[in-house]
Amino acid sequence: MNNNLLILLVEDETAISNFISTVLTHNNYRVIRADRGKEALKLVCSHRPDLVLLDLGLPDIDGIEVLKKIREVSNIPVIIVSARGFEREKVEALDLGADDYMTKPFGTSELLARIRTAVRHSQKLQEESHPGYDKVVIGGLCIDYEKRIVKVEEKEIHLTPIEYKIIVLLSKNVGKVLTHDFIIREIWGPYMNENQTLRVNMANIRRKIEENPAEPKYIITEVGVGYRMVDEV
Repeated sequence: MNNNLLILLVEDETAISNFISTVLTHNNYRVIRADRGKEALKLVCSHRPDLVLLDLGLPDIDGIEVLKKIREVSNIPVIIVSARGFEREKVEALDLGADDYMTKPFGTSELLARIRTAVRHSQKLQEESHPGYDKVVIGGLCIDYEKRIVKVEEKEIHLTPIEYKIIVLLSKNVGKVLTHDFIIREIWGPYMNENQTLRVNMANIRRKIEENPAEPKYIITEVGVGYRMVDEV
């Protein structure tokens, strides 16, 4: 159930906009549309949508600039939907606060799944602001923030302080792709830029929490971009 969530679709190609809008409407979402970046920013402020689907190639201002301005006023989920598939542009958008990035063309099932994940991530962040939010449970994985304990299938897992900080960061952004640079800045600070250290720690975490580290189910690699902790298994 999505309780008729309101989605702002920002897309200047009429055929694509019509198609996505029809898919969303048939799945009980309410949809408002914009084909210009400036119009989209006005709708964000006036209608307060629950999620934004944002194309980057807009005719008036670039979608990246729209994303920056949205993040100045709101933390609503933003999914980039673009024909641009370059890793550097994905990384830039995610580092600027996008919740996800989809490259055209894509299937309707994938689109709906990404929307559900982004909405759940947003709801979990809101729950986190309440005093009762002290743990996260994903399948057999439980991270207890209050006790600083990580368990898999009720078995306590020993993590180093750095490994614990990484898994907490990922779990507090569950469902969202975190770039390598973002994780490194959050864990080691702005002057650390060695990806190898992150990869080693991630390999150790997976060895401890994953049944098969070669096929992880809790922490997924987004090749060339970063990592995502799934919100359900």
